[in-house]
Amino acid sequence: MQYLALIYAEDGASPQPGDAEFDSYMQGYYACTKTFEESGVMRGGEALEHTSTATSVRIRDGKMETMDGPFAETKERLGGYYLLDCKDLDQAIEMAALIPDAKYGTVELRPVMNIELPE
Repeated sequence: MQYLALIYAEDGASPQPGDAEFDSYMQGYYACTKTFEESGVMRGGEALEHTSTATSVRIRDGKMETMDGPFAETKERLGGYYLLDCKDLDQAIEMAALIPDAKYGTVELRPVMNIELPE
């Protein structure tokens, strides 16, 4: 089953470039990515640009509206994701615990809905 691991943290909660701990923090990301790849669960993943670069799109009364920034009002921001193909939720939780920002924010696991479209 595929799980999307959504990585949330408040701005400044994790080590930033220039901080003494930043290299170690990034090594944690390299290590967890390598573990995901070697265990065969890695299907994708990327860091995201800051929420200030986001554009939200919605349709209301048949008209498109766009807004700068994310739609949700929250202290934590979505900073990146991994798409993991795990045998079950227990394995997905085990893998999510390896993500360094689990120490500074939250990693939300969401099962990917498997919908078959009619031909």
